[in-house]
Amino acid sequence: MNNHQELVCIGCGVKVQTEDPKELGFAPKSALEKESIVCQRCFKLKHYNEVQDVSLTDDDFLKILNKVGETDSLIVKIVDIFDFNGSWLPGLHRFVGRNDVLLIGNKVDLLPKSVKPNKLINWMKQSSKELGLNPIDVLLVSAEKGKHILEAADAIERYRRGKDVYVVGCTNVGKSTFINRLIKEVSGESDIITTSHFPGTTLDMIEIPLDDEQALIDTPGIINHHQMAHYVDKRDFKVIMPKKEIKPRVYQLNEGQTLFFGGLARLDYVSGGRRSLTCYLSNELNIHRTKLENADELYKNHAGELLTPPRPEQIEEFPKLIPHEFSLKDGKMDIVFSGLGWVTVNEPGAKIVAHVPKGVNVIVRKSLI
Repeated sequence: MNNHQELVCIGCGVKVQTEDPKELGFAPKSALEKESIVCQRCFKLKHYNEVQDVSLTDDDFLKILNKVGETDSLIVKIVDIFDFNGSWLPGLHRFVGRNDVLLIGNKVDLLPKSVKPNKLINWMKQSSKELGLNPIDVLLVSAEKGKHILEAADAIERYRRGKDVYVVGCTNVGKSTFINRLIKEVSGESDIITTSHFPGTTLDMIEIPLDDEQALIDTPGIINHHQMAHYVDKRDFKVIMPKKEIKPRVYQLNEGQTLFFGGLARLDYVSGGRRSLTCYLSNELNIHRTKLENADELYKNHAGELLTPPRPEQIEEFPKLIPHEFSLKDGKMDIVFSGLGWVTVNEPGAKIVAHVPKGVNVIVRKSLI
């Protein structure tokens, strides 16, 4: 039997071929002699953090999700707690069939100390229901730091009841990092799957054997076009995606003042008297305050330079910022900018307009703090 057809890359699950360097799954012949075969794309990602664009379409992802729905298994869905809506897989409940879904919120290490995990979990349960999904349980982890990974492993073991486990999630939620941590906790092996900050690293299903003939299956990261990450240059991911605990930044605002978050989003404080707003965004993201009456002009003249990201060369392509109006009647509220973080408004009675790129979500929730 010709084994050559059967080889898959252990980093991304794609079939390995030695013919065409431009096509998916290319590996030089010399790589085939090694025990664990890694395709050139994963090799470059791992060693040089170089990203190569991939030719999978949304249809490919839907096919994969459909396959998952046809199985009898536990589905583990990973979301990014800073991008709950942007990293939600819309319509997942249609694909899961009768399978249970365990919802895991990743990146808990980035939350300010003042956030109570239980409040966040309750909010995630509530939001999931509103989005049509009723998870069997909700957990918080930090894949990056390995926090609560053991609890997650126990929960998966408990809920899978001897079935296969499929891990699903959007690009950039830390799904592969989570699985690598899980494998490390359970088997001591490290870095089996290629992880990176770039969208779309896992290309095909990757099976990781569990100890009872079943498997944990990593599925490709699904591209959700509403993610803020799609609007920034790869080099700017580190600006919008927090890497360490977020330090709250407080602004005393008068009526008619505006805060710009780089050039990606803006918040107009229209009315409600002088008050303080607390911003929970990546520490690297620049916040610029100006008068509301000057805001449009400032954006027109300085997006891409004073207000970055986006970068100067992206301004032509960058989607228009769309305004969303909110009158905050209840007590402490968060205005959540999907993919960036949130701004807390402490007292009721504020009128606010939030501007985000077309397609990106802004929502209001009871404050988590």
